[in-house]
Amino acid sequence: MDVFGLDIGGSGIKGAPVNAESGELLGERIRVPTPEAATPDEVVAAAIEVVSRSGWDGPVCCGFPGVVKEGVIHTAANVADEFIGFDLQTRLQKELGTPVRIVNDADAAGLAEMRWGAGRGVEGTVLMLTIGTGIGTALFIEGKLIPNTELGHIEIHGREAELWAADRIRKVEDLSWKKWARRVEEYLQKMEALLWPDLIIVGGGVSKKSEKFLPRIETRTRIVPAEMLNEAGIAGAALAYVPETPVSPKPPASTLTQEA
Repeated sequence: MDVFGLDIGGSGIKGAPVNAESGELLGERIRVPTPEAATPDEVVAAAIEVVSRSGWDGPVCCGFPGVVKEGVIHTAANVADEFIGFDLQTRLQKELGTPVRIVNDADAAGLAEMRWGAGRGVEGTVLMLTIGTGIGTALFIEGKLIPNTELGHIEIHGREAELWAADRIRKVEDLSWKKWARRVEEYLQKMEALLWPDLIIVGGGVSKKSEKFLPRIETRTRIVPAEMLNEAGIAGAALAYVPETPVSPKPPASTLTQEA
């Protein structure tokens, strides 16, 4: 089945048609900058632009940087606070006129890596990180996703972890790869102490430069770069789409009585 995968990030909104069986992108990846204010109206408009430019007319799945419950956004770390309580799924369905599903963006990337990438076939506990504007996390136990973990917000040195070790902070504070790697290492060691994972996958935009920092990091857990790189969020979002199935009618009351 083909689905349009959208990935809403702190710096860019990206999308492309995806084959949900293979994870293959079926067309050009389209990207527009995330609006500076990142309010719901502006983000929705940008998302619609990405879908429209592709000429797509079909199901859409969207990864969003926050806790998502039944299409409603409950946290907004790197976008406007107006997103809290916003029903993004209903709004996009109304605007696009097509079925839409919303999922946490790191969960989407993790689903892709577990299906087609570095986590393929790995048993036990797997932690996927998306390091970019912030730090997203996706946690899998025996292949099953524990949604909306948001472990990038634990505290390190009195700051949220993503305000200490995200790639954006490396750039803003002009940290060397060596100094930044120490911060990431400290964060990962806290994750090890909390979760005792069997594998840590590092994704996000910085995963393209993994050779600059991963060799500097010492962890008890095996740690590997993501294989799908920036395509993980788009491809993984497609896995969140499950077509609606008709509800079976209830059996007659007499049948229920007889079975009871």
